[in-house]
Amino acid sequence: MAAIQAILLAQQVIGCAISVHRELGAGLLESTYARCFRLELGRQRIRFSNEVWLPIVYKATRLDNAYRVDLMVEDKLIVEIKAIEKILPVHVAQLLTYVRLSGAGQGLLFNFNEARLKDGIKSVILGAGPASMPSNPSTVEKE
Repeated sequence: MAAIQAILLAQQVIGCAISVHRELGAGLLESTYARCFRLELGRQRIRFSNEVWLPIVYKATRLDNAYRVDLMVEDKLIVEIKAIEKILPVHVAQLLTYVRLSGAGQGLLFNFNEARLKDGIKSVILGAGPASMPSNPSTVEKE
């Protein structure tokens, strides 16, 4: 049942991105697409958090605010928004790392700079199981 809900959520989020792209087309700044995408998620009553800072654990030391994801949707789907010439393997690797470190099950990358948005969508899904980050690290980094 959870797998079906995850698929439905991803489809809804992709639908929101397509709606934004149909309205705006390619060629704008990433920040413009991100704002409009957040508006569309809100209109569809999809819960999300914007620019979420997440920790990592390095050798038993928790590093708070180590990385930031563009959007965390329903606490289980990471969305990264780009407006670039081409998605490169490094962008997909970044998304995969964010998904793995956050414990989210899936990540979506949207490149709004494509003539057809479907050519600018990448999805990564991790296998079942928790993220590799321990919940109670032995040390917390102080800033």
